[in-house]
Amino acid sequence: MEASSERPPYPVRLDGELDPRVGRWLWLVKWLLAIPHYVVLAFLWLTLFVLTVIAFFAILFTGRYPRGIFDFNLGVLRWTWRVAFYSYAALGTDRYPPFTLDHTDYPADLDIGYPERLSRGLVLVKSWLLALPHLIVLGVLAGTWQFGDAHGFQFAVGGLIGALTLAAGLLLLFTGRYPASLFDLLVGLNRWVYRVTAYVALMTDTYPPFRLDQGPADR
Repeated sequence: MEASSERPPYPVRLDGELDPRVGRWLWLVKWLLAIPHYVVLAFLWLTLFVLTVIAFFAILFTGRYPRGIFDFNLGVLRWTWRVAFYSYAALGTDRYPPFTLDHTDYPADLDIGYPERLSRGLVLVKSWLLALPHLIVLGVLAGTWQFGDAHGFQFAVGGLIGALTLAAGLLLLFTGRYPASLFDLLVGLNRWVYRVTAYVALMTDTYPPFRLDQGPADR
């Protein structure tokens, strides 16, 4: 019997479906419309950081990620992806994101398989040493790129993802079209970011792959 050539699915699954009704101009004000989400997410991420420290010690001594903490942190990542998909990481929909940690019928979703056991040794080095090559990549994908001129004009975008999202917004504004290939690339880049984020947050021991899995559905 021949071995299957299909690779096993990565435990972090990120999906996003492009809404064909995305408007030409709404993206120009989404930074304003999304402010309530940004405020809530600031508190949620602070809580996630504290809970991840607690999870670190739980994994170190028991080899298990407390399920309640895992579900909460997963919900924060899911909420973050919905807002990012709506705003300046994809511009994939004009539908306003819901204020919830849970699964919804929103066109962007994220899920992580709960690990029954985690390595007590890896937890000491995953977030900083093992993840370092990916963190360098993330600096390119999502770090701030700042531009300026001799007259003091300053302009910043959120790395490659921000630059490509800006390009998508300009295409929408002037042509009314969002190229599917550009959207697929953006979702793939975001998928990479969230896989690494989940790994750094100790939510999986499976090392993120160095590959760009493009497209709306995570396979």
